[in-house]
Amino acid sequence: MATVTLSAVGKTYAGGVDAVRDVNVDIKDGEFVVLVGPSGCGKSTLLRMVAGLETVTHGEIRIGDRVVNTLDPADRDIAMVFQNYALYPHMSVRDNMAYGLKNRRTPKDEITRRVDEAARMLELAPYLDRKPRALSGGQRQRVAMGRAIVRQPSAFLFDEPLSNLDAKLRVSMRGEIRRLQKRLGTTSLYVTHDQLEAMTLADRLIVLRDGAVEQIGAPLDVYRRPASSFVAAFIGSPAMSLLDARVADGRVWVGEHAVAPATVPAGEVTLGLRAEDLRIAADGALPMRVDYVEELGAQRIIHGFVEGQQIAVTETGADSLPSDLRLAVDPGALHLFDVATGRRMDEAAAQPARELA
Repeated sequence: MATVTLSAVGKTYAGGVDAVRDVNVDIKDGEFVVLVGPSGCGKSTLLRMVAGLETVTHGEIRIGDRVVNTLDPADRDIAMVFQNYALYPHMSVRDNMAYGLKNRRTPKDEITRRVDEAARMLELAPYLDRKPRALSGGQRQRVAMGRAIVRQPSAFLFDEPLSNLDAKLRVSMRGEIRRLQKRLGTTSLYVTHDQLEAMTLADRLIVLRDGAVEQIGAPLDVYRRPASSFVAAFIGSPAMSLLDARVADGRVWVGEHAVAPATVPAGEVTLGLRAEDLRIAADGALPMRVDYVEELGAQRIIHGFVEGQQIAVTETGADSLPSDLRLAVDPGALHLFDVATGRRMDEAAAQPARELA
């Protein structure tokens, strides 16, 4: 196991296109860090640079105490799990898992021991003699994970490994990956565009936008104190509602409706509200016109408009709803963002990519 350190890492393609810009992060020994962001934000490119599958244009990558910028992938002591499994179709499960060890001329008895141990861990023992085509998608992904485990690397790299699985299987595989990583204690860097997957797996999140780090922090810290309106809208389901608002006379206003006291300077702001921080109340500050309702069983999400702007609120009730509601806002749960920069308007998250304790 080892630390992974990225210092001012960047990737520029021909024509001056910056895919990754000035990424700085220290991944601790045994930590599970998730790179998350929309398609095209640079997360897979960054992971491939750590793996040695993409060259580093700027900066330095360290795995343990070694600078690995110019090392071949095979010499970096990492193991990578891909979204397409990358299994050899003509080989059995056992041979797929053992392939890397055979190439390294590992003794046969050691190969057998490692493969059998990983197969027991992943519940693959009954399938060791089958070919990949005889396995389900989840079983194939476990084989790919087993092939990584037997190498006993310093770090695991995961490139959207669950994206080809159906929704139910993704949930169970998330649990398997997290339990396995905790058991092995191997430093892990995981890429996904699924913010729910990121929240449930990570010790820390790195939220990327346009190749740059937008915020780093523990999942709940990022959720509760997003550093920007981009992070606020990306992390969370339903997404945080972002409303055009203004601060005047020491209060936050949406249209002509005073929402709550404000401690930031007067002027135009973006007001962020989480669905769970709103409640339906006859004396609520904000009038809401209901658009549609998502019934989810244990709760429902009510979607609608406040002053022509989209908003969502969650509740556990089952009564029928009128088309017009009033929403009360928890004054301690407001998020205010600068209109021009999108940055949070309080000191706790004023610095880009700040790590929240």
